[in-house]
Amino acid sequence: MQRVVLATHNAHKVDELRRILGDALEGIELVAYDGPEPVEDADTFEGNALIKARAAAAHTGLPSLADDSGISVDALDGAPGIHSARYAGTRDDTDNLHLLLANLAALGPDSARGAAFVCAAALVVPPRDGAVGPDGPAVAAESTELVELAEWRGTVLDAPAGAGGFGYDPIFHPDGAPGSAAELSVAEKDATSHRSQAFRALAPRLRAALGA
Repeated sequence: MQRVVLATHNAHKVDELRRILGDALEGIELVAYDGPEPVEDADTFEGNALIKARAAAAHTGLPSLADDSGISVDALDGAPGIHSARYAGTRDDTDNLHLLLANLAALGPDSARGAAFVCAAALVVPPRDGAVGPDGPAVAAESTELVELAEWRGTVLDAPAGAGGFGYDPIFHPDGAPGSAAELSVAEKDATSHRSQAFRALAPRLRAALGA
């Protein structure tokens, strides 16, 4: 069985990704990551996802999956965006969502509430040792790097609703859903979320890259 490391220390994400990818990755074991966290200094979701996947692949020597996700609010010019996890400066989910609600409230009661959860899913497969060229001598091998980007559109609620999910789920109402993302069942969220869309699009490319 081939091993692929999930480049996150977030236990919620590990559980979610194992659920989302379980059926699609038969013969591939998804393992947790215990290495150092890199500095995420890219200016896009895709760039930060690749930074995390590269760091985990370099640390473990294994193919690595990572994501960078967040909420982008139309009326806030896309904020908090790539800064979603650190929006309030405390890395606390409750602090982040209350700051987002306060910033929207400051725009007035008629401000637009449209938003999207965004996820960039990245795969980095490190080069195999001892790569050999067509004429025999060893050649410099390169990593395989793949990225998929997905959005889950909806609106920001006036107040949190629901006890499920994590992050901004309690204040995000997905289009067509009966309630907030935190009020959806696990199966409902996994079927439609931004993370589910991105990683399910990446799964066949992962299998191809690994020759699985």
